[in-house]
Amino acid sequence: MGQLVTATAYPADVAVVEGLRRGSDATFGALIDRHQGSMLRVAAVYVADRNAAEDVVQETWMAVIRGIDRFDGRSSIKTWIFRILTNRAKTMGRRASRVVPISSLNGSRDGPAVDPDHFFDTRHPYWPGHWCNPPSRWAEGPEDRVATKDAVGAVLRAIAALPSAQREVVTLRDVECWTAVEVCDALDLSETNQRVLLHRARSKVRRQLEDHYEDSCGR
Repeated sequence: MGQLVTATAYPADVAVVEGLRRGSDATFGALIDRHQGSMLRVAAVYVADRNAAEDVVQETWMAVIRGIDRFDGRSSIKTWIFRILTNRAKTMGRRASRVVPISSLNGSRDGPAVDPDHFFDTRHPYWPGHWCNPPSRWAEGPEDRVATKDAVGAVLRAIAALPSAQREVVTLRDVECWTAVEVCDALDLSETNQRVLLHRARSKVRRQLEDHYEDSCGR
């Protein structure tokens, strides 16, 4: 018999967990509809192609069914599912010799998120470390630009080029609209590490988007 789920922490999950333990097809189908797309995108951070990502997601759902009796409610059901997913995706990625370098986690060998030439020297008498060459203002508002198909493609290409840890965090935060707490719980990150990875990722994406529009305007 499965453990009781703590109703006070994540009350919305109680009915879901109970339905899964009863073998409810409706509950399982609703869970798939809610998370399948996000799971594929996160799995793709670690594995080489969509087929491999689909395999990871399939294995994750099977693990959810097999392990639901051991779910104890200390995290949300979504967090629990994505922890299973990322662990399996990392394992498959390692098997395919796509090991994530440790530098992508702590940024120790990563280049600066923004070109240092954009800032005054730290010894500047009035504005040490401040912008001397801020990001260029686009002719249209960023919202108008990003709304275009061309801009969306540029953003997705920029995200795809990020180190995997940064790509995972920015995908969950800015593509899937997760909260910082959810990302930290799902990826087992400290709040500080999550914030640093997100800042680096967003800075690089913005820089790539600026380069994209500068090239477009120059043509």
